[in-house]
Amino acid sequence: MPTNVLPLPDWQDPEADVPARVVLAGGCFWCVEGVYRELAGVRSVVSGYAGGQEKDANYRAVCSGATDHAEAIELRYDPQQLHFGQILQVFFGVAHDPTQRDGQGNDIGRQYRSAIFFLNDAQADMVRAYIAQLEKSGCFSQPIVTELHALDAFYPAEEYHQDYARRNPDQPYICAVAQPKIQALASLFPQYRRKS
Repeated sequence: MPTNVLPLPDWQDPEADVPARVVLAGGCFWCVEGVYRELAGVRSVVSGYAGGQEKDANYRAVCSGATDHAEAIELRYDPQQLHFGQILQVFFGVAHDPTQRDGQGNDIGRQYRSAIFFLNDAQADMVRAYIAQLEKSGCFSQPIVTELHALDAFYPAEEYHQDYARRNPDQPYICAVAQPKIQALASLFPQYRRKS
């Protein structure tokens, strides 16, 4: 992970913000959700599953690695306060390690892959251009392996997964994995955070 602030995308296509919604996968959804709940302009964050079939969209099946789902978040936001380029900047710079294939840290398996499930061509084009920009800049010592897929469907996870990091701040996994990311956000992107 970079220790400096990643640059914003070189260009912002306003059409990428037309749905004001995106689905991101970057390891355990508790951690990614925890980061994005801190941002001003976020209207809602829902933990769930993307990339697989509805019949398998449950925690037990997804954690088994037998489905093609990724643990993901559905992010809805106010484009007057937060734009798609900033969402990408935080995703690649804080929320996860985009150079780790099929896993994040000790969470190993395709369900923990790095992926963006785009809602329109403008989002897809911006992601491709931003990955090329980051690769050219040398921000990461390894290649970025983030997958890019059109969103077929997003399935919300079970209720006990929602807002998990905030509701369970003393849980060991949250302390070890989610809290450092939230602290990195506060350090690297203080201007993006919600006012207390």
